[in-house]
Amino acid sequence: DYNATVPRLLGRGEHEVRQNGAVVTDFTLKRSGALHAANGGYLVLRARDLFNEPGAWEALKRALVAGEVRPDDPASRGGSIARTLDPEPIPLFLKVILIGPPQLYYYLFQVDEDFQTIFKVMADFDEVVDRTPENEQLYATFIATRCHEEGLLHLDREAVARVIEYGSRQAGTQSKLSTRFGQMADLVRESNYWAEVNGRSLITVYDVEKAIDNREYLSNRIENRMRDHLLSGKQLVATEGAVVGQINGLAVSQVGDHAFGHPSRVTTRTYVGQQGVVQIDREVELAGQIHNKGLMTLVGYLGGHYATDQPLSLSAQITFEQNYGGIDGDSASSTELYALLSSLSDLPIDQGIAVTGSVNQRGEIQAIGGVTQKVEGWFNVCKANGLTGDQGVLIPISNVPDLMLRVSVVEAVAAGEFHIWAVTTVDEGIALLTGHTAAEVHAAAKARLQTLANTMAHYSGVDLDTD
Repeated sequence: DYNATVPRLLGRGEHEVRQNGAVVTDFTLKRSGALHAANGGYLVLRARDLFNEPGAWEALKRALVAGEVRPDDPASRGGSIARTLDPEPIPLFLKVILIGPPQLYYYLFQVDEDFQTIFKVMADFDEVVDRTPENEQLYATFIATRCHEEGLLHLDREAVARVIEYGSRQAGTQSKLSTRFGQMADLVRESNYWAEVNGRSLITVYDVEKAIDNREYLSNRIENRMRDHLLSGKQLVATEGAVVGQINGLAVSQVGDHAFGHPSRVTTRTYVGQQGVVQIDREVELAGQIHNKGLMTLVGYLGGHYATDQPLSLSAQITFEQNYGGIDGDSASSTELYALLSSLSDLPIDQGIAVTGSVNQRGEIQAIGGVTQKVEGWFNVCKANGLTGDQGVLIPISNVPDLMLRVSVVEAVAAGEFHIWAVTTVDEGIALLTGHTAAEVHAAAKARLQTLANTMAHYSGVDLDTD
């Protein structure tokens, strides 16, 4: 029932005005409610509808706890002088199913002592299922059923496979399928439209691709605006060349149901001092807690790698250039670390490579979210500026199974026009970014740290033994 008001649930007593002005009722003016209609069976309610109606939740609880239902009669409340009836309660024998988000279930479980007594069984439906041959067959069956019941054109084999691939993309990994069947049904309907426009008797993979592209076109205005800023030079991001202490990080933004990746320039400056590593965005409170945790992890890596036999004496500043809206998450921690190592070693980073990935204190690269959108975001920028064959993205190796890339990206990678490098450690990443071995980078960085420490000691009037 979508209209879960108290009268709709419990029933109601209606009244009529007689010629003498008296307001009266009788048994013929009693109306049943949803609880009466479902008695002996099941009543399905949307939790949102129930809690949006004043008094509906408490009225439903009272009926279920008492095991009986009395019709709601406004005349019996508030001291009305209208004549009314007090019918016998009707015993209740039914099951009530509430449909809503899991957060609401956990909230009610904690704050409402009656909830766990009344609703004892929770069915937690996941948004994804395993991508097995059996589930792929069920997906195909669902598609065929929609076409049959709605009178749509049927899909050929390649088109069915493309819809299944889209289901994995929506799930965010190659090993899962999305259970948001409403979105899948909409895709089939939109593909049917394009097949009819093109005069086909079957929906082909080209119609499915057209429907996917059109769906993205309707939602990507903000994405295009941000890309225009990059291409016009208003936001500074380089896709060629090599620069010391500068790197391209990647982030994901969400606008409605459209998620997209976009690059951001990260720069680092190192100099004499004892301030340690300072993240400018953090200092001005533009960074979230998870990002700050990633930054402290980065500092732990530096200390464990370079300060086991000497103090870590340096001042370094890191920032996301032209960031005015805040940052969070630790997916840029490896990006910031690479920029810092470049600045310390004075070895330039290839600007055609963008980076994403979390790092731990031992220098291992960890998985992040939104890897598909990040790769595609950088690809779009590089393609707009002109693919050189040397550009690409550095991702954690543990994220490879999550890649569900568009056909244009897959074809560019296959042709050698774009690259995706999967790494497990900081050493692998810094070697790819600088073109020097990790040992060379670390040796140069350590020598620079020693120079910074000696300079600091000199101006502090302290003799620093470097033997």
